[in-house]
Amino acid sequence: IPNNKNFKIKSICVGNLYAGGTGKTPLSIKISNILKKKYKTVFIKKKYSDQIDEQNLLKSYGNLICRKDRDNALKIATKQKYDVAILDDGLQDKSLNYNITIACFNSSDGIGNSFLIPSGPLRENISEIKNYDAVFLDGEKSNKKFSKYLKKLNNDIKVFEAKYIPTNLKSFNLNKKFLFFCGLGNPSEFERTLIKYKFKIKEKFVFPDHYNFSDKNIFNIKKLAKKKKLNIITTEKDYLRLNKKNRQNIKFLKIDLSIKNMKNFSKFLIKKL
Repeated sequence: IPNNKNFKIKSICVGNLYAGGTGKTPLSIKISNILKKKYKTVFIKKKYSDQIDEQNLLKSYGNLICRKDRDNALKIATKQKYDVAILDDGLQDKSLNYNITIACFNSSDGIGNSFLIPSGPLRENISEIKNYDAVFLDGEKSNKKFSKYLKKLNNDIKVFEAKYIPTNLKSFNLNKKFLFFCGLGNPSEFERTLIKYKFKIKEKFVFPDHYNFSDKNIFNIKKLAKKKKLNIITTEKDYLRLNKKNRQNIKFLKIDLSIKNMKNFSKFLIKKL
């Protein structure tokens, strides 16, 4: 296995075992915000044409190097004299040896039925958790049982918890009724957040992850919203996928990942680097 120390750049891989919707991108952004006071950071993402939304989201929070293979992206980051590369996805890329590995889970979903794709939601066996440094459980519900289970598999693993906190609530009139649409790996988590913050949801359109919205899709959403006098809300990631014309009369909920025991997490990162 190539050692990334050859690259003269430190690397943090934020990945998942559960396919889709575990909060990798918000956590990558959070890590960058924590570290950029001390280090020159860069995001690295493997180039997939259907993941423009995540690429755009990362670009709006920092510098991004997007290439067909991560090894090449790390070489470019080293040349450009970055100190720390934050890889959004890539735990299953065993050709690289990262300085820090973090596996993300949604606290409500856990490991689903525990089977590998296509019989279940897992990209690799849960026993792989023994090779990782930390896990992140994000979502509205705390899951102590799942934390204990992960600790049994790897006694040394650090377990952190986080929730999504809206940062632009004041720009919404919560007396109004809403329609939401999204194309996420875990749409129910977005819905849980909206309900928690007292949005009156009357209609919803749920599309596949990284969905490329057509003009007709947006036309139909707006038509129903107009008919039922509903305000339209989506996620920042989905909003960034819309063209300028389609963005009219659509607002997005901007969220921040709020980490429980942030001090410990910051210390963990600095110590491991």
